Amino acid sequence: MALKIPTGASSLFKEGYNMHSGIEEAVIRNIHAVAELSEIVRTSFGPNGRNKMVINHLDKLFVTSDAATIIRELEVVHPAGKVLVMASQQQEHEMGDRTNLVMILAGELLRKAEYLLTMGLHPSEVVAGYELARDKAMEELEKLCVRTLETPLTTESLILALRPTLAAKQYGSEDLLAKLVAEAVLAVMPKEAKNFNVDNVRVVKIMGGGLNSSRVIRGMVFGRSPEGTCQQAVNAKVGVFTCGIDIAQTETKGTVLLKNSEELLNFSRGEEKHMEKIFQELADSGMKVLIAGSSVGELALHYLNRHNILVIKVLSKFDLRRICRVVGASPLARLGAPTPDEMGLCDIVETVEIGGDRVTVFRQEGEATRTATVVVRGATTNQMDDVERAIDDGVNVVKGILKDSRLVAGAGATELELAKRIAEYGEKTPGLAQHAIKRFADALEVVPRTLAENAGLDATEVLSKLYAAHNESDEGVVGVDIEGGSGTLDAAKAEIYDLLAATRWAIRYGCDAAVSVLRVDSIIMSRQAGGPAPPKQNPNWDDD
Repeated sequence: MALKIPTGASSLFKEGYNMHSGIEEAVIRNIHAVAELSEIVRTSFGPNGRNKMVINHLDKLFVTSDAATIIRELEVVHPAGKVLVMASQQQEHEMGDRTNLVMILAGELLRKAEYLLTMGLHPSEVVAGYELARDKAMEELEKLCVRTLETPLTTESLILALRPTLAAKQYGSEDLLAKLVAEAVLAVMPKEAKNFNVDNVRVVKIMGGGLNSSRVIRGMVFGRSPEGTCQQAVNAKVGVFTCGIDIAQTETKGTVLLKNSEELLNFSRGEEKHMEKIFQELADSGMKVLIAGSSVGELALHYLNRHNILVIKVLSKFDLRRICRVVGASPLARLGAPTPDEMGLCDIVETVEIGGDRVTVFRQEGEATRTATVVVRGATTNQMDDVERAIDDGVNVVKGILKDSRLVAGAGATELELAKRIAEYGEKTPGLAQHAIKRFADALEVVPRTLAENAGLDATEVLSKLYAAHNESDEGVVGVDIEGGSGTLDAAKAEIYDLLAATRWAIRYGCDAAVSVLRVDSIIMSRQAGGPAPPKQNPNWDDD
């Protein structure tokens, strides 16, 4: 009997498989998908970047120009698009800033690669050229440092580094936000700066007022007042309970037969005595503050007020975890007197009024558990959410500064100087790789061009002025003036700086993502898993 040999990819795989291979079907298709994704976030780049209105799968609305948030909430399903998303998420994880640069650089590199591929170059030659250009960019970037922040960090030096990052998210409010972030960071900065923890700076949003009413409070702030009558405690022992503070309910239903009024009184009195005994034990243990992760019953609240114990509800498990770290307590899942090891200690717990809202502040004077909270005020929740994202980026920039405090010129100046130097390097490189190196240099122009376009300037005119300025001097500090005028400015004099480490990682991740996509020559997709289709509803089910 003759063996039937399958011919072609369609008979090689199970039914339902899709296969695309070759330059036209796989590589060009991937390039178009990535270019489209990078175009979405390109218009959100820089201080004049447009906002995107994203409604996610849970119907939550986001109005933001933060690329990390846009990409996180968009459910990208294209495999090449996912490579780019992973690269930008890694940048967010590594530096907490410049995720947009990863996206637009990778998209631009692939656009330039498409031209080279259609001209007949092999993807391997393009990849080799891009890798040479990336290594050259890393080498040249080290020479473009224009300033190093002195240590220990001061408010002025922090504001200097934070302003450009915050201006990209909240243009016009960067001075106010930079001052708030610098104040909060320095309030929690340990003696060993490298031990700085970004989690020690929190943001609490309180509706009302304007952004100018925002302020920093030393301590951990919860946006609600205590439940009972006790509103303040000093040098207090703190117990944290994740269970409900109430009479325990039985798991099974039971029936109780009561024959007279005496039995009815005794029945409820027994429960009350049991509750009283529990709260007497809590008071005897020395606990002055009780944090509940769930509901607090009325009877429980009565006994807690009687023993003068401050009670606050914290319904977020993340906040519960954080407060446990701040006060040094262990969260308990049962209601009962905690041991001394399970209880934490807090120097001051007080209620403060902000605007029309009362909030509770937990303040620690010890260095290891110091916390600062930025209280953000605003008219809409979307605006406050966006300010919160800007503050988070600012705190991450401080963490980056503590690792490497070197700064390069911002406003697209560094990227254009790199483009100039890599183009010169391409001219001296023999072989076909030189074409890809020159295209890499062209791709770096996307940063000043996008800044100019988003500011409503003539991008071609601005780029030609920038090239003229950069050819006159090798300092590489002339960038885009987004506020009009001549279209160019000295970024060092204008004090517009970018973190050298953030730029280095962004160029590396952007190039690596582009190279990963170019190395793909086939896309093989199996049919999505899923059981049998659900039965269709009979439209006439109600007919007799």
